[in-house]
Amino acid sequence: MNTRRDFLQKLTAPLIALPFLPRNCLAANPDLKYDGPVLRIAIMGLGSYGNRVAEAMQSCTKAKLVGVISGTPSKIKTWQAKYNIPDKNCYNYENFDQVKNNPDIDAVYVITPNALHHDQVIRVAKAGKHVICEKPMALNAKEGQEMIDACKKANVKLLVGYRMHFEPKTLEIIRMRNAGEFGKILFFQGLCGFRIGDPTQWRLNKQLAGGGSLMDIGIYAINGSRYMVGEDPVWVMAQETKTDHVKFKEGVDETIQFQFGFPSGATASCLSTYSMNNLDRFFLNGDNEFAEMQPSTGYGPIKGKTNKGELMYPHVTHQTVQMEEMAGIILEGKQPVVPVDGGEALKDLKIIDAIYEATRTGRKIDLKL
Repeated sequence: MNTRRDFLQKLTAPLIALPFLPRNCLAANPDLKYDGPVLRIAIMGLGSYGNRVAEAMQSCTKAKLVGVISGTPSKIKTWQAKYNIPDKNCYNYENFDQVKNNPDIDAVYVITPNALHHDQVIRVAKAGKHVICEKPMALNAKEGQEMIDACKKANVKLLVGYRMHFEPKTLEIIRMRNAGEFGKILFFQGLCGFRIGDPTQWRLNKQLAGGGSLMDIGIYAINGSRYMVGEDPVWVMAQETKTDHVKFKEGVDETIQFQFGFPSGATASCLSTYSMNNLDRFFLNGDNEFAEMQPSTGYGPIKGKTNKGELMYPHVTHQTVQMEEMAGIILEGKQPVVPVDGGEALKDLKIIDAIYEATRTGRKIDLKL
């Protein structure tokens, strides 16, 4: 039976979480005025996601798009006209090391195919600029560690595009878990997939992608299992299924199911696929209550509910919030609730390495993150 107390709990639950959300997020609070430093960013890779980030940044106050790096001159011209980018802030993949001589650019956001991240991030670091890199950060943990080392040596920050780490409904579930509202965490399920289209795209090219669905959509379940459970896994098992050997060539996974074990005894069961639609769901089960998100990692709006009811927060473009908060991290030393640095990404890469090993060998692989 619904009581007045139940009603008030549902009504006030989102308000309780407000201190837990990204502080001073101007994207979510347009009436707030900002008079501080601005992170001036060049985007490397002007494809579909680069366009999405650029559009989202137009609503930022702490981050500003000031430069571009691309191998396609026509794209550069289009972006220059659209975003009023001067010639001196435009580079190609051969000459972008010269960004070191450009005081108008503080950071470079690398949004290129996975296999290019390693060398490009290291070059940006050597040029003395902060780096934001799309996920997965690299093809494997060895590459990831080299990128971290290069940024540390150059004394620049390395952040990774984990936009969900700033998403309000996600953060509310994390707050509830930390507060013990779910009780002991027992189980997590992460389902991530879609039917991929054009067979000639780089995501289906082993040399550029480093794999298949796991290196793209699967990383959401990997990373999500960690921030939803609140622990890092200590073992993994995995199984690969391939039904189309023409579209998904050797080394390009179509579907992988993987299972984690955590130090507390909690387990996770996840699926990553390029051959099924309508898979974007997280489920967290505790011995007291539960949380469910569907969609859980798409561009939004995210939908979430717990035993207390639906989570109600206004939708703000994820990339706008991400860039605003990352500017705060770089400029102000802010600490996010869930890390978005190279160390966070390295853990995911170690897990990816172990998942692929498990699919090859059929063994349970121990993890040391």
